[in-house]
Amino acid sequence: MNAFTAVRAAEGLELTILMPCLNEAETLAICIGKAKSFLDRAGIAGEVLIADNGSSDGSQQIASENGARVVPVTNRGYGAALLGGIAAARGRYIIMGDADDSYDFGALEAFVSRLRGGADLVMGNRFKGGIEPGAMPPLHRHLGNPMLSFIGRLFFRIKTGDFHCGLRGFNADRIRKLDLQTSGMEFASEMVVRSALAGLRIEEVPTTLKPDGRSRPPHLRTWRDGWRHLKFLLVHNPRWMFFIPGTALLGFGALLVTLLMLGPLQVVDNLSLDINTFVAACFMVVVGVQLITFGAISRYYAEITGILPPNRRSDWLTRTLSTDRLAGNAGICFAGGALFFGYAVWRWASLGFGPLEDPEIPRVVVLGLSLIVISLQAFFSAFLLGVLEIPVKRLQAASAGPADGVRVRQDA
Repeated sequence: MNAFTAVRAAEGLELTILMPCLNEAETLAICIGKAKSFLDRAGIAGEVLIADNGSSDGSQQIASENGARVVPVTNRGYGAALLGGIAAARGRYIIMGDADDSYDFGALEAFVSRLRGGADLVMGNRFKGGIEPGAMPPLHRHLGNPMLSFIGRLFFRIKTGDFHCGLRGFNADRIRKLDLQTSGMEFASEMVVRSALAGLRIEEVPTTLKPDGRSRPPHLRTWRDGWRHLKFLLVHNPRWMFFIPGTALLGFGALLVTLLMLGPLQVVDNLSLDINTFVAACFMVVVGVQLITFGAISRYYAEITGILPPNRRSDWLTRTLSTDRLAGNAGICFAGGALFFGYAVWRWASLGFGPLEDPEIPRVVVLGLSLIVISLQAFFSAFLLGVLEIPVKRLQAASAGPADGVRVRQDA
């Protein structure tokens, strides 16, 4: 057993109530008092742990004087503080919450009950439990949080209604095994997403939110932290980031190219689609193919490095996608584009390189150039894939190296 495991086993603690802290002197004692009262009232063997992120207002002393254990975390950021606290926690379960007195640490019975019942992660839902007036800015309450939570549910098929509730409980060992990495506010999304991808059991309980008791502004920055949450969700879902928009562009563009290849299309009496629409459609096809290529490479890389778990589609992709195959398909596409472009040049030469009256030729030129551009993108993407494979292959070779070395010495 490692040191932390030995300490936890020796003390037999069931629950750690963890609070990240950065200059929370105004409300810290209140939160600790509520947490300790809950532990005493519920008869739970536990501790109150303060993960201090460099407070300069005496929060460390306040925490110690009120019976909490303090662990200093030098890396700055909300996620960094929580990671430090999770690593140092001695309880089998951890319930985390902000130290600004906006959450009620005296009402944690539902969290403990769900954890004891086998849940790996128990999320609070402020929208079901109640949000007091002034507790959440209108922009967060009516747009930011609902929108990001909806995206998270859509992307990862998670039923959680409040992705960013700061009050949540979890099985300590299960969450440690996820090897969470983010140091900022997006840590809240990472915990939920990585838990879902790992197949952990996620449940939800109503909780309340009231205005925090501090006189200073919160650490949360609306647009910066909102973007970081959205970026995390997109990065961890190549299907919605690349495949779906790429497929939509490719499909719609290819349809227009097919309809307009032989000439203009009359839609209504005063609206017709012609060469300009054809050019735009070719651009859609180019961008769509590039997005799909990026999606395939990113999903392939995410699986071989363990960032995302495998599934049926990704297994097929891993078996199919390779630098050689992608480069070969690029060569076929280049040949097709060159044939179209060569045909256009031949038709022009047959007219003595004079004026081209045939409306078909500009379409052939644009289509040929589009195929050539797609082939070049695919060709260089193939080598990008090869570059991304290098560290994985080196790691595999290093892990197999000692055995190979023994065999070589024996042969010698």
